[in-house]
Amino acid sequence: MEGLSFYVGVIGNIISVLVFLSPLGTFLRIVKNRSTEEFESLPYVCTLLNSALWTYYGIIKPGSYLVATVNGFGVLVEAIYVVLFLIFAPAKMKAKTGILLVTLDGGFLAAVILGTHFAMHGDLRIDVLGFICAGLNIVMYGSPLAAMKTVVTKKSVEYMPFFLSFFLFLNGGIWAFYAFLVGDYFLGVPNGIGFLLGTVQLVLYAIYRIPRASWKKNILEGMEEEGLIRHQHHQHLISPSDRIE
Repeated sequence: MEGLSFYVGVIGNIISVLVFLSPLGTFLRIVKNRSTEEFESLPYVCTLLNSALWTYYGIIKPGSYLVATVNGFGVLVEAIYVVLFLIFAPAKMKAKTGILLVTLDGGFLAAVILGTHFAMHGDLRIDVLGFICAGLNIVMYGSPLAAMKTVVTKKSVEYMPFFLSFFLFLNGGIWAFYAFLVGDYFLGVPNGIGFLLGTVQLVLYAIYRIPRASWKKNILEGMEEEGLIRHQHHQHLISPSDRIE
């Protein structure tokens, strides 16, 4: 069982690295356009905080070095993402990101580390930190849902990166399995929830990934095949703005 947990943990590390790198295309676009457009900074601020606390958890809990190493990498990557947001975001988003960064990744992170380090010892420190990390992990997995309103309003998944949702889905599943093998409920519960939230995000992506015009065209073609409408009506039911070249 110990050997299996090690290999599952290594796979989890690989998938987690892919999770951290999955928004790379988004940030290349941001740098190229010199604007964050309508992308949200919340997922990256939350993931930075989450990675920092899990790194600390992995350091203080015996035998959890696989947790510490991958999240240490995550701290570096997410810090770069947040800095790019601060550089290229519009004034309003820049102010929002700055407030979140100072509040969560500054004040809250420092309070948790200093509080657990000086006021608690042994298993109590690990348990309290585990509870906090578990809660934040759930927030991290759910944070891409902040873009849901934009997706539904615009009927487009342009501002909800597919690979981030996909790798969060995989990451939640593999770390939940790893947690089951090593008996770590603090790791297992949030990643199990993350697996479910990742599924929701992929379902949302599947619903809105086809442009509105394509949905209408597909429906009309299906009706035509069933003989419900005549071909000549097909052309008139699609407005000029909806037509696909």
